[in-house]
Amino acid sequence: MTIAATAAIHPTAIVETGASIGENVNIGAYCVIGPHVKLGEGVKLEAHVAVSGRTTIGARTHIFPFASIGSAPQDLKFNGEITSLEVGEDNQIREHVTMNPGTEGGGGLTRVGDRCLFMVGTHVAHDCMIGSNVIMANNAALAGHVEVGDFAVLGGICAVHQFVRIGAHAMVGGMTGVERDVIPAGTVIGNRAHLAGLNLTGLKRRGIPKEDIHTLRAAYRDVFEGTEGELVERAEALQSTLPETGPARDMITFILASSNRRFCIPAA
Repeated sequence: MTIAATAAIHPTAIVETGASIGENVNIGAYCVIGPHVKLGEGVKLEAHVAVSGRTTIGARTHIFPFASIGSAPQDLKFNGEITSLEVGEDNQIREHVTMNPGTEGGGGLTRVGDRCLFMVGTHVAHDCMIGSNVIMANNAALAGHVEVGDFAVLGGICAVHQFVRIGAHAMVGGMTGVERDVIPAGTVIGNRAHLAGLNLTGLKRRGIPKEDIHTLRAAYRDVFEGTEGELVERAEALQSTLPETGPARDMITFILASSNRRFCIPAA
């Protein structure tokens, strides 16, 4: 067990032999830290947090009471194999959040980026890949193998189906069931999500240049409102006309990438 001299551990907390506790870590009352856990510099655990499994928590991440981080995947195929959970730096993980490690069938790793906010009761299932600056509102839930891009926002009580991809800067409305891929910067709503346009407010807040937004809006119209060919064919036709970088290029690259799911499209 490695515990930095500057770590502050409440006397009621249990830190099992083998855990690695970094500089200036603060572990509150009645926390339980497993033997394969690594807590980075400045991590703060409020009271009653459980961190288990082969879990790494990045620097300055703050975890609130009754969160369960790194416990076994909720997957009947899981048979105790060695898998892991990696949580990045400067995240806020609020009360009753659950995050599970990966499974052998999904690559063995669940990963969360930096500077994310996971509000009360959110769930990140096995083998998910979460980017940075992601916000999941209260009780939003990700099934296994979900990918979420940077700056995506998931509204309260939404649920995302296994293997769905949610692109960067996308917005999922509250109480939305998402069973198809969501394009980068797309906004989806509904009992079963449909594409309701672009998350223009989010793009503007993040300083995306106006010309890039105009290019994205034009590409969106061509792909989702066009009448010639299939959706993917329309996306392929745009490839040579777009800048090499920017949100429009990101959208087309996302559409043409390999996926296990169909796409959210506008309601008929």
